[in-house]
Amino acid sequence: MKKGEKSSGVLYRKYRPQGFGDVIGQDHIVKVLEGAVKLGNISHAYIFSGPRGTGKTSMARILSREIGTSANDLTEMDAASNRGIDDIREIRESVNTLPFESRYKVYIIDEVHMLTRDAWNAFLKTLEEPPAHVVFIMATTELEKVPETVISRCQTFTFKRPNQATLKDFAITIAKKEGITLDPAAAELISLLGDGSFRDAHGILEKVLSATEDKKVTRQEVELVTGAPKAELVRAILESIVEKDLEKGLKAVGQASEANAEMKLFAKLILERLRFLFLLRLKAGMDEYISKQISEDDLEYLRALATKAGQDLTAEVLLRFIVAYEDSGRTSIPELALELALADSIKKS
Repeated sequence: MKKGEKSSGVLYRKYRPQGFGDVIGQDHIVKVLEGAVKLGNISHAYIFSGPRGTGKTSMARILSREIGTSANDLTEMDAASNRGIDDIREIRESVNTLPFESRYKVYIIDEVHMLTRDAWNAFLKTLEEPPAHVVFIMATTELEKVPETVISRCQTFTFKRPNQATLKDFAITIAKKEGITLDPAAAELISLLGDGSFRDAHGILEKVLSATEDKKVTRQEVELVTGAPKAELVRAILESIVEKDLEKGLKAVGQASEANAEMKLFAKLILERLRFLFLLRLKAGMDEYISKQISEDDLEYLRALATKAGQDLTAEVLLRFIVAYEDSGRTSIPELALELALADSIKKS
């Protein structure tokens, strides 16, 4: 158990949200907690659940500050490494002590689903009859592993993954604060690599910014630093499907493999662009939505390619590449899943 903040990336610490107004993408939670603080309706126990890197611990610290808890009355525990009954007994003993200088003593327990069964049983007794000056805030990525008897005694909030548009704007904003301009295509790739996590996007952006000597970062620089497949290879795959040129597609897969590109990431990039291409071919009125996800150059490229795509660019083609994405890396030949998807799509389309 320890006081204070865990070690993490420089940018992640530097731009960690400090107040409710700084929180991005969790308005449904901020609104409720702000109202509760304003009215003084503070629960004795909260559970923040959701994917990693979505701001659960940051929100816990913000809530602690908003209810007036000082650093001396805040305790943080990582249940992944402090998961036994002795750790919970330590909390049970300390909760009976009044706060040093605040109205509430706050206990933030991260990865709470990692507690042992005996620890949960001991903790449940404290949750049933907590002292009036104690607030527990528990964070978990696996709510299903938290006992129902505990959940029923807490206010539970579910955190959402930020979408790519949100992460793209987030990356551009942080880079700007660091005095760097991100090309839209560079920000888009960072958002995709972030995979729905603000923390991962922070880490990728930090790696990119530490490697650049310029004040402007291009997609090519992000590809070089992260090892992401080149955009030209993704385009070659799309063109091979539209032009029914299997040789061109297989060559692109081979080049990605020779460059040691991660095939699952390559499949993800292909699938994303293929989806946009499919929507543009359908003329489904999705242009504005797509324009927020990708750069203007990429949008124009996909529009031009969509005019060449025939009726055989169907949902079945997308389904084959979904399977390829899911199967990538499952065999000793990482590129096999993409090769099969290409062969099947071009042969049957």
